Amino acid sequence: MNKITRALISLTDKSGIADFAKELQGLGVEILSTGGTARKMREHGIQVKDVADFTGFPEMLDGRVKTLHPKVHGGILAQRDNPAHVAQMQQHGLLPIDLIAVNLYAFDKAVADPGCTLAHAIENIDIGGPTMLRAAAKNFHDVTVLVDPADYPVVLAEIRTTGNTTLKTRFRLAVKVFELTSGYDTAIVAWLRKVDVERDVYFQ
Repeated sequence: MNKITRALISLTDKSGIADFAKELQGLGVEILSTGGTARKMREHGIQVKDVADFTGFPEMLDGRVKTLHPKVHGGILAQRDNPAHVAQMQQHGLLPIDLIAVNLYAFDKAVADPGCTLAHAIENIDIGGPTMLRAAAKNFHDVTVLVDPADYPVVLAEIRTTGNTTLKTRFRLAVKVFELTSGYDTAIVAWLRKVDVERDVYFQ
């Protein structure tokens, strides 16, 4: 069983993240992050590598493109016991990302404001987050994926014991991801269906 060596943490809900990341670092895990999450961890003395430095490609388009890069998704999706995947990772300089802790733009909170415009709602539709989460959940055989701070203690306890989480835990966490992303998309569709395209200023 491979040990967790690298984690990508990018959160809107930063509850408990300082303690979680500090312990991961103490266990020898390299931490990648973006924006406000990186700043929050650095404030607590945690060493963080910016995703832009990891990929060699800057964040762009007002933050719309941060983690959508082969060095991120290749590191998540590669099957560690597949020789062809391992060879391609070596060929293209990809490094494994073994743990993902991500939650999503708060679309539901944004549209709960009666004054929320369609343009504002659209900017609160997360793209990179669900993409990373689904990639990690699909590859749960090799990757631990977290969307709920309540799961931090269990994951840390398992890493302390063996250097990794159990396959059963990774599967359970993957199911939570698909529940989350399914509900997220359902909420987006439900709100967008209420938009009156004949009257909304967005279409004028």
